Amino acid sequence: MKKNIIITGASRGIGYETAKLFADQGHQVVALSRNEEPIAVLQHPNIHTFSFDITNLADHESMEKYIRSNWKHVDILINNAGKLVNAPFAELTMQDFEEVYKVNVFGVAEITKRVLPFMSQGSHVVTISSMGGVQGSMKFPGLAAYSSSKGAVITLSELLAEEYKESGVAFNVLAIGAVQTEMLEEAFPGYKAPLTPIEMASYVMDFSLTGNRFYNAKVLQVSSSTP
Repeated sequence: MKKNIIITGASRGIGYETAKLFADQGHQVVALSRNEEPIAVLQHPNIHTFSFDITNLADHESMEKYIRSNWKHVDILINNAGKLVNAPFAELTMQDFEEVYKVNVFGVAEITKRVLPFMSQGSHVVTISSMGGVQGSMKFPGLAAYSSSKGAVITLSELLAEEYKESGVAFNVLAIGAVQTEMLEEAFPGYKAPLTPIEMASYVMDFSLTGNRFYNAKVLQVSSSTP
């Protein structure tokens, strides 16, 4: 059965590859990112895209209007958009923290709140977190803003699963390890991750389609290495 899927952070990396995989399998995808050009140039008949800044309320309203007019129902929401700042804690400013949390926490909360009215029994909200956000995991200097924000969305997802448990909508988190994305390269130049974006995208797609049958309010650690 073909699904209606929303993916944030779809202009590159895991989000881009996941959108393509879903679309190639015949699912309908709304692929959201501030820079829609990389996904738009694919001209894929199953991918619908427009510029979307997850920190901008007007863009959330436009997204909501599009769903109401064109779909009316959403099967899967993948909260993949993320912002990473790598700097010593003493050098991080309040603005750095605000910018990271606006994308990684507040934006996730806002789009989830707006999409939930279009979801029903069997729908699945999947939030991409990080191993750095898992309590008790190995932590790395420079990621105070990023990893703490990724911990926040883990707790948020657990809370939403409890609040919406009667709805039949599942909320799960994938806490992923290092993947060789542009964001990783920008933050850690020269670091070589064990997984490619398309490898992780394949896992994310499969989990999004089937994981809600087995899990709810769970955090799955998807990492074969440290980080």
